[in-house]
Amino acid sequence: MSTPTETALARRWRLDVNMGTSGSPDYQLCPAITNFQWEAPPNHEDSSTYDDGGWADNEKTGQAWSVTATFNRKASPDSTTYSPVHEELRAAAFGFGDEARVDIRFYDRDGLPEAYQGYALVTWAPSGGERTALDQVEVTLTGKGPLNMITNPVTP
Repeated sequence: MSTPTETALARRWRLDVNMGTSGSPDYQLCPAITNFQWEAPPNHEDSSTYDDGGWADNEKTGQAWSVTATFNRKASPDSTTYSPVHEELRAAAFGFGDEARVDIRFYDRDGLPEAYQGYALVTWAPSGGERTALDQVEVTLTGKGPLNMITNPVTP
């Protein structure tokens, strides 16, 4: 194995939304992403006792995750429809129960090993802007349950 020397770029991330069902998944690309950030911060609680000799002791008691993505809205050439994936996210943002949840995966588009899958709730926030601005939306995907490490679907 050679020593890595190339710097990874932020644009390496790809986000897919399951447009099928859990039994018959159909992951499709969320197009036109201009900004992508994810995090999975753990919750650590102080578990120190007198027996620790003055040193702090901690336990991981939970974990949360989220993805924030900004994308340009894409309409059909006749301006009658938007991207079906964007519409799936928008609909989930206004849903309740199962209708509010989306199955997503995100991974390194170049095939490196980082890849994750989970269910999330959607927050939809159009950017608005001046007359010359692009129509952009910021979507926050808040984890509902675990974020699973998966095999990268584009691994060669």
